[in-house]
Amino acid sequence: MRWLEYAVFVGLVVGLARPVGLYLACVFEREKTFLDPVLRPVETLLYRLLRVHPEQEMTAPVYLICFLIFTILGMALLFLLLLCQQSLPGGPDSRYLTTPLSADLAINTAVSFSTTTTWQAYGGESTLRYLSQLVGLTAQSFLAGAAGLAIGIAFLRGFAREKAATLGNFWVDLVRGLLWILLPLSLLGGIVLVWQGVPMNLSPYVEARTLEGETQTIAQGLVAALEFIKNLGSNGGGFFNANAAHPYANPTPLTNFLALLAIAVLPAALPITFGQMVGRPRAGWTLLAVMVVLFVAGLIVCDIAERPVPVELADLSVAGGNLEGKEMRFGIGGSVLAAVVTSNGATGSYNSMHDSYQPLGVLVLLVNMLLGEVVFGGLGTGLASLIMIALVGSFMGGLMVGRTPEYLGKTITAAEAKLIALYALITPLVVLPLTSWALVTESGRAGLTTNGGARGFTEILFAYASCMANNGQTMAGLNANSSFYNLTTAVAMLAGRLAPAALAILLAGRIAAQGRKPSTIGTLPCDTATFAVLTLGAALLLGALCFLPALALGPVAEQLQPGTRFD
Repeated sequence: MRWLEYAVFVGLVVGLARPVGLYLACVFEREKTFLDPVLRPVETLLYRLLRVHPEQEMTAPVYLICFLIFTILGMALLFLLLLCQQSLPGGPDSRYLTTPLSADLAINTAVSFSTTTTWQAYGGESTLRYLSQLVGLTAQSFLAGAAGLAIGIAFLRGFAREKAATLGNFWVDLVRGLLWILLPLSLLGGIVLVWQGVPMNLSPYVEARTLEGETQTIAQGLVAALEFIKNLGSNGGGFFNANAAHPYANPTPLTNFLALLAIAVLPAALPITFGQMVGRPRAGWTLLAVMVVLFVAGLIVCDIAERPVPVELADLSVAGGNLEGKEMRFGIGGSVLAAVVTSNGATGSYNSMHDSYQPLGVLVLLVNMLLGEVVFGGLGTGLASLIMIALVGSFMGGLMVGRTPEYLGKTITAAEAKLIALYALITPLVVLPLTSWALVTESGRAGLTTNGGARGFTEILFAYASCMANNGQTMAGLNANSSFYNLTTAVAMLAGRLAPAALAILLAGRIAAQGRKPSTIGTLPCDTATFAVLTLGAALLLGALCFLPALALGPVAEQLQPGTRFD
């Protein structure tokens, strides 16, 4: 049954990619859509209130500055809100808020939600008030998600335009992303979640008596408001500490499946949007094919890893595969599918505990994040990463045949090559030093409260890879709520959000300023199976060169030493 679930999911994602991709192209090219009669007046009113002139486009540096200002301002406002949350009215009762919201934890949380990482070193139901969750976290899920989508669209415009000095208007892209995409879909998705049993209330926490006679506290809150946008906007932070494994956040297999579609469909549609914008639909389908191949390969390997019963349980006559840390209502199939989808994207909305996965399964999730969101990825940022890899492939292909590298008629000169190289190297330059720092300091090792050895190394590497990829999921065996991890993971989140965005926009500005060269007999086609294989090879080669030694010390070493998974 789980292979049928996998096949249906991949088929729906690919099937929805074209209509959704064409709709996205219409929205951001300001062409007519079916929502225009309702949303155009709202858009005009917002421009008037914000004093935005939609006809005025921006150069790449101005577009980038607007994005940076918007991100930093949202971060600062969220930080102040979190510091003042004890003064906010409404529930839950203070006796349930057992985790102190220290200054370093507030900084980490503000950075996390403002960068769409939603790394959480706390339990939501034991730390935050309802208004903090709604006004702070849910609002940032919309705003930061729309800002990331705007960056991705501006990057695509760089390849679509010729001899242009501008990339669009950041505020227009932000508003249209919110009004035409995130808000309508989140409203529909929230209604479905409420129908399926997800709470949407301001009620006090419920004290219940269990069958064993113990008292259990059942958290309430505005859960449905956060749950759908966290997946749609590439956020992933959970209202509850257990995230999508909590029955109030993700009660049924249907909500689980819809959540995964919300994560994958928009990023998967962006290659089609790209092909439409540049006038080369086949080029977009080629990039989507690369995504699907990598996704299916990771899904197969992770399923193979989780299918057998763990050796630790072999003597207990346990059947059904590695169900440790997984919800029975999802089983192996729903859990593995969620793990692969969330690790491929920038949405760490996990529904099982990854610290219970076998080493090979963890390896898949870790590689997905270290590759830089090239499979589906975040809202806008994933396709930018894959196009960067495609440019690396074009560069290598050009060198092999002795021609100046080109992509879609745009020349990759030394200046563009430097920006591409920096983009490819930024992840190892951040993740590996921070991991090393954590391993050699007492403060870093203090977080390893459960595992040591190769598994402990993997947990630390996983944490920084997740933050750098703006993913947010964790293996849960690392106690990250300390000043050391709150500050160092914040550095990784900021680097993962701002550095790639800056490099992508600057490259797009240079590409947009070029003319488009006509194709000749010596041009490397970018819409063929050969180019797809070249792009796929470039992604795997870059990943191996940057991270193979670290992976060998972590999940690979653990996989080769059965029986030593736990110290």
